[in-house]
Amino acid sequence: MHLWDPPYCGELDIVIKRDGSWVHEGKPIRRAAMVRLFSSVLKLEDDGSYYLVTPVEKVKISVEDCPFVVLEMDVDGAGESQQLRFTTNTGETVTAGAKHQLTVATNPETGEPHPVLHIRSGLNALLNRAVFYRLVDLAEQIPAQAEGGNEHVSGVWSDSCLFELGRY
Repeated sequence: MHLWDPPYCGELDIVIKRDGSWVHEGKPIRRAAMVRLFSSVLKLEDDGSYYLVTPVEKVKISVEDCPFVVLEMDVDGAGESQQLRFTTNTGETVTAGAKHQLTVATNPETGEPHPVLHIRSGLNALLNRAVFYRLVDLAEQIPAQAEGGNEHVSGVWSDSCLFELGRY
């Protein structure tokens, strides 16, 4: 603990659901301004847990998947110069690129894609289904650099970075 770290004050019954909704003591937090305020002090610590951290206290909360959900995507340009801007359920907007990596893992149990965008300080956003489908529509097919194979990469460009969506 650093001298400027606030004291740990226990757990708070707040859950960020997979759909991006915030729930306190079993009831949804409906005030968007309150969710934005809480999200602005949300931290992911080295222990893999999420905390709301203010100058005077630090409380642990639960997150089912990613703390944010991408609801919108704007596209400017094409090819390597294309810019993909994403807006989260809390109103944060970021452009995918070196600082805001876009990754697509596969759920080992269901085989479904799990598209995630890094927002800030280790905090990620799950792309909602509609945004992911739009992203897939933008994908280019590029030969993979694998030796001796004819595998291809499906990917999208943003801010001069190629983000792999899948291989085939």
